[in-house]
Amino acid sequence: MTVLVTGGAGYIGSVTARAIEARGEHVIVLDNFSTGHRQIEGLLPGVDFIEGDYSDRDILQNIFSKKRAIDAVIHFAGMTLVGESMDRPSDYVRMNFVGTLTLLEEMAARNVHHFIFSSSAATFGVAEQVPIDEKHPQRPINPYGWSKKAVEDLLPYLKGVGGPAYIGLRYFNAAGAARDGLLGEVHRPETHLIPNILNAALTGSAFHIFGTDYPTDDGTCERDYIHIEDLAEAHVLALYALRRGHDSGFYNLGNGQRASILRVLETARCVTGLSISVIESIRRPGDPPILVASSDRIKHDLNWKPQREDLAVIIEDAWRFLREHPDGYR
Repeated sequence: MTVLVTGGAGYIGSVTARAIEARGEHVIVLDNFSTGHRQIEGLLPGVDFIEGDYSDRDILQNIFSKKRAIDAVIHFAGMTLVGESMDRPSDYVRMNFVGTLTLLEEMAARNVHHFIFSSSAATFGVAEQVPIDEKHPQRPINPYGWSKKAVEDLLPYLKGVGGPAYIGLRYFNAAGAARDGLLGEVHRPETHLIPNILNAALTGSAFHIFGTDYPTDDGTCERDYIHIEDLAEAHVLALYALRRGHDSGFYNLGNGQRASILRVLETARCVTGLSISVIESIRRPGDPPILVASSDRIKHDLNWKPQREDLAVIIEDAWRFLREHPDGYR
């Protein structure tokens, strides 16, 4: 069968596309390359790439009509920056919600029965308990989280009227790189913690900490970092589960280990052997103090077993990729 991966030229999408293709699946990537990387097409020779937007109905109709063996869509594409969403809420609603609705409508029209949705821990907002399980209230505090929750809320209704079966995966913080160094994290601009710390180490620049007065043990935000290849494996398992007729639903996806910004910083200093200077700044709007997952449900239901949980290992893989690709993909 064939799997369509939207946003497959991006960080998570490319690693997942390769993992699925390695299982013998035919993979088509749909990416408009606004944040994805054209160079990834050359790194994944077994994957077909189509340039276009997942919200473009004409492109979707053309893909689904010509690629009749498509039985599943894994949907990574969308706008993903929390801070940007605070400044551009309408754009996030338009792309992440309305655009995804277009994709789902075309899937239903072409009888594409399986949908794996890239959701987010941002749907939960401020944690009322740690770790966060699937029963935790969802009260997003930024438009990005709202847009993801809106799709989650819509999916059961669409399924009830002939839409696809679905599994939504709520990521906490994807991090690291492929162990062979081929694929890793490259954003323009880079907003994620670990690559920004490592970039500071590589260039000798200062790393900015946004907020040291959070209600946490050391005053900095605490997050749950999950290795990118463990994350990709969860998508593979979700795909196979849906094909077996597994119930639709949502899963939290993280390591269940809380790591503050200062802990990540100290671990990066140990991994790199370099001192990293710091500038302390005020909080950014939209950042909750703590986001840490309970992934017990996906471990039980889909037999997901993360292989690279240790924070130092995650940072080592990211550091290796950065040193091999200091200017990103070229």
